[in-house]
Amino acid sequence: MRTLVVAAALAAAASLAGTALAIIGGHPDGNDHPAVGALLAPTPFSDGTSEVCSGTLISPTVFLTAAHCDQGLTQVAVTFDSSYSSSTGTKVVGTWHADPAYRKAQSDPHDIAVVLFPHRINGITPAQLPKLGSLDTLAHGATITAVGYGAQSVNKGGGKPSYNYADVRYETTGSVNSVTPAWIRASMNPATGDGGTCYGDSGGPNFVGTSNVIAGTTITGDTTCRATNVDYRLDTPSARAFLGQWVQLP
Repeated sequence: MRTLVVAAALAAAASLAGTALAIIGGHPDGNDHPAVGALLAPTPFSDGTSEVCSGTLISPTVFLTAAHCDQGLTQVAVTFDSSYSSSTGTKVVGTWHADPAYRKAQSDPHDIAVVLFPHRINGITPAQLPKLGSLDTLAHGATITAVGYGAQSVNKGGGKPSYNYADVRYETTGSVNSVTPAWIRASMNPATGDGGTCYGDSGGPNFVGTSNVIAGTTITGDTTCRATNVDYRLDTPSARAFLGQWVQLP
């Protein structure tokens, strides 16, 4: 399993509600969600992969992700390649800014961050943020589409589970179980036909249905990436107070 710079991110997420999350039960995204990118490690991991977390372009110069993905660096690299190679892939470098109120609290962790790019990202339409309070009416069973670069499968049995990474953007759909003041919890139970997230998907988007509106960012879930995808709502006053510093809000 990955260590190095990702260790801090995993530890932070684990203290919330299980473990940080990858796309499980999905398929390669291709060009379905070109605004979704990956936060890259300074050097490839021992398995040759590079993604630390996922995220989304929400304006031509602003990339949204999770605060617990902090690498301790001011300058970080992001790729929007649907399949990334550390030797031939494309990336853009920006400046890291996390919510200074970030804390490991269930009530509202402020687990949100942005990467600011010095120049516009051309050729990619940014995803949309939700309106204030618009997710209060998100119904039980409603579909959300999770997208990210995290692990695609889990190897279990004979000790701690291990995770398989491909450096490929994946997508899948799950169904909403509950909506609380800070969180959206969605089923990713394969027995009910749902997919979800896993290690490396933290910070990545969960879109409302098949729309381009992000309901929440992936934060955590269960250790074996099988039961629940837990996402931080973006329509709350606290999330909007942070994001309003960098983008125009709907």
